[in-house]
Amino acid sequence: MNDQIKLDFQRPERLGLDEAILCARKSDAQLATIMNRVLEHGVRCLMTRLDPEVFARMARTHRERLDYDPVSRTAYLNWIPAAELEPPRIAVVSAGSSDMPQAAEVMRTLTYLGASTKQFIDIGVAGLWRLMERVEELRTFPVIVAVAGMDGALPSVLGGLIPGVIICLPTSTGYGVSNGGETALHAALASCAPGLTVVNIDNGYGAACAAFRAVNIIRRAVEEIL
Repeated sequence: MNDQIKLDFQRPERLGLDEAILCARKSDAQLATIMNRVLEHGVRCLMTRLDPEVFARMARTHRERLDYDPVSRTAYLNWIPAAELEPPRIAVVSAGSSDMPQAAEVMRTLTYLGASTKQFIDIGVAGLWRLMERVEELRTFPVIVAVAGMDGALPSVLGGLIPGVIICLPTSTGYGVSNGGETALHAALASCAPGLTVVNIDNGYGAACAAFRAVNIIRRAVEEIL
């Protein structure tokens, strides 16, 4: 089994972000092997889709090295917070409080990567005044992750109001014809707001990485100008 696990320790040099471990469908033994290898190399690791019951079964020596959050189901292994953060350049905008698990995965991933963020909660289009109260502030962010389930209308509205990069994160929040997030996904893909980027349903990690890549490119461009 150990020979089946091949970790990508060179990814930070290639991409500027390190490999994350998807914990779903991995056995306890596989996760233990992965954590041991990460610790042996003296590096850090982000673990995603780590359910509370799986975390509870881990050896105490492993749990003590993890910063675990049950809402986002993420854990930081061997992680040290950034000593100094820039002012937030990424806004994470949630349509409703029911989207908190997915938004939390975005926030936790960006925190792990050292990217400062600001979160806007429960400003979906069902009460449009809540969004309009924050539009001027949202316009100051170069990158926005829009988190929405149900009819998935929030990204399209933001796309018509906000000039920055908008990354749509459709969520499985909802019921009936929301169909596990497919309605929100299709709404984002079919949006008439120009230039939206869309990730898969509930893929908070992927949305965070897209936002991180965008901010890194912006930072490099500014540094070259200066």
